Amino acid sequence: MADAHGRVRAPRPASGAGSLRVGRLTKPHGLKGGVKLELFTDNPELRFTPGAVFHLQVPEESPWFGRTITMRELRWFNESPVGFFQELPDRTAVEGIVRAILWIDEQAVAEGEEDNAWYDHQLVGLDVVREGEGEAGNVKLGTVAEVQHFPAQDLLVVNTDGGTVLVPFVEAIVPSVDIEAGVVRVTPPAGLFEEIPEDAAEAPGDDSQQGMPA
Repeated sequence: MADAHGRVRAPRPASGAGSLRVGRLTKPHGLKGGVKLELFTDNPELRFTPGAVFHLQVPEESPWFGRTITMRELRWFNESPVGFFQELPDRTAVEGIVRAILWIDEQAVAEGEEDNAWYDHQLVGLDVVREGEGEAGNVKLGTVAEVQHFPAQDLLVVNTDGGTVLVPFVEAIVPSVDIEAGVVRVTPPAGLFEEIPEDAAEAPGDDSQQGMPA
């Protein structure tokens, strides 16, 4: 199932209201079932341990929908994390599951503390503020209304005076979240929250013939 923009929706797995999103499978590594990981946790040694079970967020039509995978080992290659899972014996198996998002259930969350992760309900309602100095900085842009999870990336749905804005939930655009202060700080690219005037993209012209030969 895709949304109005053509993005494939992947329902959140039924792992409990207190479950936590901890990573994403990105691409195969080698021929023996290794898969590169994008981590959403500052404590991989806490979450990615042998025997850890992960609920998969994948599209409903995926053969992996509703299933879990169990970690065998986490290794590091050139400072990049690579996971090996019991259900992924070879590269072919990995190729059929890449881009899946990994969740741990309520019990696994309760067994450890997470330093830099947030539940969806913690983000909804927070003020979205432009980070920076001067008049352009520290300006409230809107309020988080929803968090949408996609295989490629997550999006913050932000309600603004001008309508709804979809903000990629990546560090380059959302450098910090302060739950206690109730603020999500963003450094949005030009045009994300406001339209770029047509004349702004045009370089000032010079209609004179100065310097041209007669």
